[in-house]
Parts: sequence; structure tokens; C-alpha cells
Amino acid sequence: MFGYVRPPQDLPEEELKRFGRAYCGLCHALGERYGTAARFILNYDFTFLAILLSEKEEGSIHHGRCAAHPVHGRERLESSPALALAADESVILAYWQARDGVEDHDRFHGLKYRGASAVLERAYRKAAKARPEFDVSTRCQLNRLAELERENCPSMDRAADTFAVLLQGAAQAVNEPVRRRVLEQIFYHLGRWVYLVDAADDLKKDAASGNYNPVALRYGLTDGVWTEEARQSFAATLDHSIHMMATAFELWDFGVWTPVLETTLYTGLFRVGKAVLDGTFRGGGNKRETQEKNT
Repeated sequence: MFGYVRPPQDLPEEELKRFGRAYCGLCHALGERYGTAARFILNYDFTFLAILLSEKEEGSIHHGRCAAHPVHGRERLESSPALALAADESVILAYWQARDGVEDHDRFHGLKYRGASAVLERAYRKAAKARPEFDVSTRCQLNRLAELERENCPSMDRAADTFAVLLQGAAQAVNEPVRRRVLEQIFYHLGRWVYLVDAADDLKKDAASGNYNPVALRYGLTDGVWTEEARQSFAATLDHSIHMMATAFELWDFGVWTPVLETTLYTGLFRVGKAVLDGTFRGGGNKRETQEKNT
């Protein structure tokens, strides 16, 4: 995904450390299951996915060295079914995101996406074999999104719904019915929010390149510049998605992960959305940034 779903850095230190252990645990799971190259897809969004899929208790903690921390090492969560599921789904999402980038760019500008998909090809095939239902549903929704892009569909909601349904599929492997329904609702509205925030973040870039952007079409924006009326309307749309996530979140006990999830939902997403609309958001959420902040 895109690195927009991030916990506020003013979380209590213990909660930041807990998030860091999940982050490093997912990194280790990616490396263990798919090799070193797969670790580079790690970001905040995928860690949030892993935490939502985790059990109420944190699980076993291991302290060890790695390539990024060869001297003092880091604490991380031991491998678990939740981390394995998150790693598999992260690889599938990252691979198809790269393939989507290839389709959206010309031969020269698509080189980095072509390279990323080539590097992930082997890992993707293994992940798709492990999670065939999620792979099929992801491809199906991306094909629908591609159709909307070809049509230059002006409906922001139709495009956002397609990505929302895609991410909703991440809950398919959860066995407990009530928990699965709660996660489906959270993932659906999270997917909608991520898609819309990403489109808003790309307004100027897409205006310059001529790429499809449903937010620009919905509000009739030119040159990627907001009108105040459009900005306020779009902010309300983003806030609605967060409120729907929060409503579903309150229906389940997420155990030790509650403070991190709660603060991300009630504070972090609002801050990111505001920063994107203000033009002050700086992408990130990658491995290096998080490691430095949590060291």
C-alpha cells in the first residue's frame, strides 16, 4: 500500500515500542517466508494490517540482530499465524500495486514498477499459492478499477469502492465470524480512505501527467488546485470513512493492541488527511524511517 496509515509519534513510549516490535516482526516474517528483497515492501500500512489481524495478546518477543541493526539488535515479535497472513497478503498487494504502476506509466516512467514487479514475481507466486482467494479477489477488483480508469469514470465513489472491496478481502482468512465481519468493515473503510487520500496526494502529479484521478474529476479541479468548497467537501468524505472504521473498531476487543489502533484511528488518520489536503504531507512509512524513530 502507500504508507499513509501511521501511528502518531506522540504515543506513549511503550506503545511505540509495541508497534516497533510488530513492525520488526512483520519484517522478519517477510524475510523468512520470501527472502531479503521482500523486506523492502514493508511500511506502516502493512504493519497496521498485521496488528489488526493479530490476537489480543502480543505474543512471544525475541531480541536479535539484523542487517539494519547489526550491533545492538532489536526486539521483535516471534513468527505467528497473523504475521504469516499479513506477510502473504502484503506481498500480493505490493506485487499488484507494482503491476498497476506498470500499466499506468509509459515504458520509461514505468521502469521502477517493472523492476519491482520482477523482483517480487517469485515471492508473489508463492504468496498467491498460499492465499489464492485473496489473490483472485485482489486481481478482480484491480481489473474493475482499470476499467473505470479506461472509461475516465467521474464517480469518485465507484473508484474508491473498488479499492475498498479489495482491501476488505484481507479478512477472508479470519475464521471467527464476528471478528471477520468487524475486520471486513474496518478494512473496507480503510481501503476507501487510503484510495481517496492517495488520489488527493497525487492531484498535482496527475494533473501534469494526465493520469486518471477521480477526485479531480469529481470536483472539477484543474492543475491539481483545490477550491475551498471542494476541499471542505472532500475532508468530510475522508472523515466519514474514519468514523465508519471507528464504529466497527468499537465492536471488538483488540487487547494489548487497542491503544495503538485507537490512537491511529482517532488521531493519526485525521492528521495525515489534513496534511495531504494542506500540501504538507511527506510520504514515508518505510523501513528506514521507522527504525530510526524507534531506535
